[in-house]
Amino acid sequence: MSGGEVAGILVAVFWAILVSFLAVALVRLAQTLKATTKLVADVTDQAVPLLADASSAVRSAQTQIDRVDAIASDVQEVTSNASALSTTVASTFGGPLVKVAAFGYGVRRALGGRREAEPAKVSRRTVIVGRTVPAARRVKRTRKKD
Repeated sequence: MSGGEVAGILVAVFWAILVSFLAVALVRLAQTLKATTKLVADVTDQAVPLLADASSAVRSAQTQIDRVDAIASDVQEVTSNASALSTTVASTFGGPLVKVAAFGYGVRRALGGRREAEPAKVSRRTVIVGRTVPAARRVKRTRKKD
């Protein structure tokens, strides 16, 4: 065999090995693409029901928010009605109650003025640890100590 024939055989073997490596790489790439396609299909099959559940949950939350908004507006209306009622009661009964209290105070002062002729008792008080104790209790305490 001549040198040219040997070189041709070597080149043919090299090309056969190269084609074999490329064929193996293409087969593995095809397997990877099949697995990826299956994975995407599985994710799609699982994602559609999850999206439907999420949509349902969002609708339910929106319904609850609408209910809370209605309750809040009702509470605000009740609060304003109670405030108006309080103002009405204060304006209706407030003036007369102040007059009755003033009259009662005047009567008490007038009756107290008659008693001024009697000697008034001076109430002595003693402060113990920040509290005021009437004289009667102080006397009891000193008797207990004796």
